[in-house]
Amino acid sequence: MRRRLVPMVSALVATLALLGGCGLVSSSGTFHDASLPGGERPLDGAAIVVTSKSFTEGVLLGKITATYLAAAGASVTDLTGAPGSASSRQAQLNGDADVLWEYTGTGWVNYHNQTETIADPQELWQRVHDIEKRDYDLEWLAPANFNDTYAFAASAPTAQRLGVRSLSDVAALPVAERTFCVDDEFFSRSDGFLPMLQKYGIPYNDPNGVPSGNVTRMDAGVVYTATAKSQPCNFGMVYTTDGRVKNLNLTVLDDDKKFFLPYSGTAVVRGVVIENHPELRALLGTVSERLTDELMQELNGRVDIDGEDPADVAYDWLKSERLIE
Repeated sequence: MRRRLVPMVSALVATLALLGGCGLVSSSGTFHDASLPGGERPLDGAAIVVTSKSFTEGVLLGKITATYLAAAGASVTDLTGAPGSASSRQAQLNGDADVLWEYTGTGWVNYHNQTETIADPQELWQRVHDIEKRDYDLEWLAPANFNDTYAFAASAPTAQRLGVRSLSDVAALPVAERTFCVDDEFFSRSDGFLPMLQKYGIPYNDPNGVPSGNVTRMDAGVVYTATAKSQPCNFGMVYTTDGRVKNLNLTVLDDDKKFFLPYSGTAVVRGVVIENHPELRALLGTVSERLTDELMQELNGRVDIDGEDPADVAYDWLKSERLIE
C-alpha cells in the first residue's frame, strides 16, 4: 500500500505564529500516517508538539517520535528541525513544545555549565535527570542505548596494521604513527583534543608525545575522508553515531580511560504532559530501547549519504520493527 504523508499545515501555521518570537521552524511539517498493531490508540485525544534540533540525527529522532505517537492516536504537531539547540530547548522551556530528544552531555555541560567528567552513562543521566526535574519540571526518560559522543577512529586496514583497538593502544605506538586529524573546535575545547592527549600520557607539542607536526586541523567533514584514506593522519576525530563511520568502514577506538563525556540520547517530556499522558513513558521507552550506535549510524547514513527523506527513514524503521502498520 502506498504510504501517505500527513500534512500538518494548519497546526504548523498556528504554532509558528505562536513561536515567532523564538524563531522555531519546521523541517517539513510532515510525517507518515500509520497505526499501532491491532489498532490500539493509547494516546487518543492527546495533543502533542514534537520538536527537534536541526541536524540529521535530531530530525530523525523527531520524525520517529512524531510518527509513532501519531500512530498511537495523538494529534501531533511536527516542529522537527528547529535551527540550533537554543530554539528547540527554549520552546520546551516555554511550554510551546512537549517532546524533544536531548543528550546527557549537552544537558550537563551546555545547559548546566558543569565541568566534572562523569564517565558512567547511568550516573550522568541520573544527575541531569534530577536537576532538570527540579529546576524545569522536565522529565528525562530512561536513556536510549546509543551514545553520540566524540571518539577517534582509523581506517580498518590502518587499525589492523597498527594493531590498535583503544586509545591506550595509540599511546603505545611509535611517535611517528601518532598522527591525528581534528577540527578547530575540537582542538580548542576544554574537554577536547589537548586534555585528551594529557589523559593518555602523550601530551601535545612534545617530542615524546604528539609533536605539533603530527596534528592536522581541517574542516570536520573532511576529517572522515582523510581518516578513511589514512592521509595525512592515521586517526581522526569522529562522532560515534555518524553514518560515515559505517559507510567508510572506519574502526572506532575504545576510549578505555573514559575521557569523553557520555552523550546518551534521551527523550525529554514536559512534566505536565507526562502526568496527563503517562502512556508516553512506555511508548517512548519502546523506541529508546531499540536505538544503538550501529543503528543510528545506519539511519543517519541513509539520510546523509543516500539522500533519503528523514520521514521515510523513520517510517521504514518503525515498520521494520513492527511497531507500526
